[in-house]
Amino acid sequence: MTCIVGIQSKDKVFIGGDSAGVAGWHLERRADSKVFKNGSFLIGFTTSFRMGQLIRYKFEPPAIKDQQDIYEYMVVDFVDALRECLKSGGFARVENERETGGSFLVGFKGRLFKIGDDFQVGETLDGYDAVGSGFEYALGSLYTTRGRSMVDRIEKALETAAYYATGVCEPFVIEEIGA
Repeated sequence: MTCIVGIQSKDKVFIGGDSAGVAGWHLERRADSKVFKNGSFLIGFTTSFRMGQLIRYKFEPPAIKDQQDIYEYMVVDFVDALRECLKSGGFARVENERETGGSFLVGFKGRLFKIGDDFQVGETLDGYDAVGSGFEYALGSLYTTRGRSMVDRIEKALETAAYYATGVCEPFVIEEIGA
């Protein structure tokens, strides 16, 4: 289920998401958005609404240290605090001695990061990314719409994912955050 799409521009990050909640063959359009701000972070999640609720309402991202590399901060400080939040909220799982969470995009300080279900942090050279069941369709759309406005690209990517992926539906929510 889900499609979350993000694009970084010179000094902003845009993230958009759909509103599908899927359980088996049941699809409902959820009022609680998968895209939101938490302080100076813009987040779009997939995997679980519970995970998203914890990140939105319980997670307190630590402050970045002066002169700290942003990528290092995301890999170490942000992820460590996130893991603790998800564990204390009963969401993170440990199977075969491996801790897992969920997938989501994070906009922070003008950059776009993808957090994987194994808590690895990714950042593409393309300046855009997507997660969720419709991510492949969204990435294709983002590639072919280069040169258009950020919001238009995200809308087209989500529309494309909704057309092809059964777990993606309107309404779409698009947010932005500055550097």
